Amino acid sequence: MFIKELELNRFRNYESQKIEFENGINIIHGNNGEGKTNIIEAIYLLSIGRSFRTSRDKEMIKLGSETGYIKSKIESMGREFKIEYRISKSGKKAIKINGIPIDKLTQLLGIINVVIFSPEDLKLVKEGPKERRSFIDREISQIRPKYYQLLSVYHKNLVQRNNLLKNKDVDKVLLDVYDSTLADSGYQIMCYREEFINEIKEIAQKNHLSISSGKELLDIGYEKNVNAENVQEYKNLLKEKHDADIFRKTTSVGIHKDDLDIKINGIDLRSYGSQGQKRSAAISLKLSEIELIKKIKGEYPVVLLDDIFSELDPKRQHMLLETFSKTQTFVTVAEDMEINVNKTKYRVKNANIEKY
Repeated sequence: MFIKELELNRFRNYESQKIEFENGINIIHGNNGEGKTNIIEAIYLLSIGRSFRTSRDKEMIKLGSETGYIKSKIESMGREFKIEYRISKSGKKAIKINGIPIDKLTQLLGIINVVIFSPEDLKLVKEGPKERRSFIDREISQIRPKYYQLLSVYHKNLVQRNNLLKNKDVDKVLLDVYDSTLADSGYQIMCYREEFINEIKEIAQKNHLSISSGKELLDIGYEKNVNAENVQEYKNLLKEKHDADIFRKTTSVGIHKDDLDIKINGIDLRSYGSQGQKRSAAISLKLSEIELIKKIKGEYPVVLLDDIFSELDPKRQHMLLETFSKTQTFVTVAEDMEINVNKTKYRVKNANIEKY
């Protein structure tokens, strides 16, 4: 799968720009603030349906404009797709696939898979459980669109249950109803997460052994908040917490409190370990996504490397790009780079991009 053509209209700092890309390594060079990451963001939107930089779509519209557009030609699974993405100041967005409007984001997920590497990746190991759950949810949603639906149902029911718990007099019958719906979607999400983590664990271990020259064993585990063998057991655990939840006015157990256990040589990397070890572990996890998507989809995803090369020496830069030789890869850099790999180079200046 690869991006053949990208057209940006009133998107971020771009007024109107059409770009054709090669199915290989595409290096995008330009000074900070010129719009390199905006191109990466546009590609990410075509895959996930939302930005990795902001939760407000209207922030992506060019200043002074009411709407912004992204149009693309994509080859995936032996077919060509045209994906159009429209953003408006009102907060509404519209997505078309081959000219036909979609009404559910799940219709977009899986057409073009992406794996992004950015300076923010360190948060995956360094920060709290929310960051790690977000990583799990993003990646499973790409390869299992039904998972995204289950997440939407779960979080909607979680909000409803929490709102009920805030009442002065809690309707216990209604609480039981919310327990049932929460347990049903929660248990399925838990099963998806367990399968995903078991699959990436083996791949990530191999990646990390290579990165660390065989010196470090990376171990990934699933820290489930709910220990349940079926939906009924999940529901029973929710019921056991009724009094405590009514007192605290919030749902105290559930998949919304899951975490990833990340260890190197048996040491918890979330609390200990150097910055270098944490970054290497994050890269190993991200690399495992690429192989897992290839295994499940039969094609490699598009890889996005946003401003991470400044932290790597030339040897590691070359090694990383060699790893992506089978994928379409987009690399943003502030300084022009000369590396001995086949590549196509683009220059961004004044919101204009050209091949050189």
